[in-house]
Amino acid sequence: MKILVFLLVLANLLFYAFTEGVFGRPGNPDAGRAEQQVQPERLRIVSRGEAPAKPAVEAKVETPVVADDEPVCVAWPHLSAADADRLAALVAERHAGFRLSRQAAAGEGSGWWVYVPPLASKAEAERKAAELRGLGVADYFPIQEGPNRNAISLGIFSSQKGAQERLAELKTKGVRSARIAPRPAKDGSVSLRATGPAAAREALLASVEGVLPKAEVQACK
Repeated sequence: MKILVFLLVLANLLFYAFTEGVFGRPGNPDAGRAEQQVQPERLRIVSRGEAPAKPAVEAKVETPVVADDEPVCVAWPHLSAADADRLAALVAERHAGFRLSRQAAAGEGSGWWVYVPPLASKAEAERKAAELRGLGVADYFPIQEGPNRNAISLGIFSSQKGAQERLAELKTKGVRSARIAPRPAKDGSVSLRATGPAAAREALLASVEGVLPKAEVQACK
């Protein structure tokens, strides 16, 4: 009986000594794992508490939007009637994308003109004059010569404001056909304007220079 008790006590002591590392067992159960690692010095820490970077996304290439070609306007301010006709025919034949407008060129420092545009014949101009008299308009002057033949002048003014006031007065009397324009040049020259695509401007100017090399050209005002 004493021997059995002795053996039990001895067994407990041996178990206690084993669990406490008396026989060389590491105190930290994980300490032995370092010996099982394969080349631990080659390990590299890529982040500390941060999410891994997302792969770069290929940038989307967008094609720039090309704005529509804006219209451009060029003018030939002092042309003879014959040269204006030649230029107009050239534009109509070779540069159909341009729209032409034509008017009597303004004389330098000549002011503004209130007028009834040229009528088809002298007889029509006389009928219009009679109509003006019937509306109470006394100060008018029929034009019988030059590029504005058969027009009726209703006044010449140094400022556009004065011409507009005259036009307003005529409208109160019932005159509907009167217009305002820069006063025509004394030499009867013509102003021609062409409006069209900017991309075709240089081609237009080159064509006109070939036909009228001395014609003055400028941007529209």
